[in-house]
Amino acid sequence: MNNASTPSDPLVLYGQTFQSRLLLGTARYPSPATMEAAVRRARPAMVTASLRRQQVADSNAGNSFWELLRQFDVPVLPNTAGCHSVQEAIITAHMAREVFATPWIKLELIGDDYTLQPDTLNLVDVAGRLIKDGFKVLPYCTEDLVLCQRLVDVGCQAVMPWAAPIGTGKGPVNPYALRMLRERLAVPMIVDAGLGLPSHACQVMEWGYDGVLLNTAVALAQDPVAMAGAFAGAVQAGRDAHLAGAMLEHDAAQPSTPVLGTPFWHEA
Repeated sequence: MNNASTPSDPLVLYGQTFQSRLLLGTARYPSPATMEAAVRRARPAMVTASLRRQQVADSNAGNSFWELLRQFDVPVLPNTAGCHSVQEAIITAHMAREVFATPWIKLELIGDDYTLQPDTLNLVDVAGRLIKDGFKVLPYCTEDLVLCQRLVDVGCQAVMPWAAPIGTGKGPVNPYALRMLRERLAVPMIVDAGLGLPSHACQVMEWGYDGVLLNTAVALAQDPVAMAGAFAGAVQAGRDAHLAGAMLEHDAAQPSTPVLGTPFWHEA
């Protein structure tokens, strides 16, 4: 299945259009060759990269990784992974803009090392400051409605709530909150973190989410390349189902074959 959105249904973030609704991470793959093959199979809208992890400007390995990313011809979304303080996140974002030559930033501000839950008390402030500095901020956040609304209020034109803690593969652990969030906010929303199966991605797309961002579910699969293709297909299937409009759920069985006009045979 082609993972690209139809030309009449692109993903639009900060006024820029993308023909895929899947964003893919570049960490934890068994080899650079496997990572490259997975990206080419998925054909994502963007690939994420951590400046802190890759040390692009400081090592031959980092330079090699950066050259590989450039060969993909896919936009790079730098992230502030591993940042635990406001200042650390801001400095990392500015460094990433210089290194990767892009105003896009996936804002991660970690508040808890065990769950890797975002620092919800400071996230809004950092997002607002980066937006004033000219960044296109995609904030990694929880499914909290008030938090997401505050991020929109300070200028975020999209938000990225988690489905579950990073790397758990549990899928949506709070469906009610995620569905309510989707109903209440009008901005694009990308589910980021916690998805483990293509069916998880399909489900959140059926709920009306605009895209998914994932890494571990592909990178640690037994066959990352095949799994990248599976997620790409699932994302598009979920989007198609959302646009098609699902039938209403019923408690009682509903006959699928009409009975009106059916001949009635009576044996004497």
